[in-house]
Amino acid sequence: MSRTTLDLWVGFFVAVGLGALLFLALKVGNLASSSSGDTYAIQAKFDNIGGLKVRGAVKSAGVVVGRVAEIAFDPEAYLAVVTIKVDARYKFPRDTFATINTSGLLGEQYIGFEVGGDTEMLKAGDTVKKTQSAVVLEKLISQFMFNKAAENGDKTAENGAKK
Repeated sequence: MSRTTLDLWVGFFVAVGLGALLFLALKVGNLASSSSGDTYAIQAKFDNIGGLKVRGAVKSAGVVVGRVAEIAFDPEAYLAVVTIKVDARYKFPRDTFATINTSGLLGEQYIGFEVGGDTEMLKAGDTVKKTQSAVVLEKLISQFMFNKAAENGDKTAENGAKK
């Protein structure tokens, strides 16, 4: 085998390897087109979206049913407005409850749909009325710490009064 042929084969395999790495990087980063067809857009308003990101998953019963398309701020209501693209195969009742959840303890955040019982379905352009904002771990820890500090302060005051 000549040196030129060997160089050609090595170059070919390097190119295939780089293509495979690019494909995997796009799949992992949710940048590849994962839309299998038509979608419809709905909106949801939240007090706090935490670490929710564009292209974040929208799940119902653990199944990905859509993606976050856009995140904006409403300066009049001081709320985060999240535009969601839902796969057209899935229809949800108008009283569906949208919550921001976290995968695992410190994982990525996603929107979870808890289905209601209304007979009328959400249509393109509708807004999900019932929402629950993200739970911010730092807020929970600080509330816990302040409550413990307040309890200790009360016990110290009681012990000082008894003496």
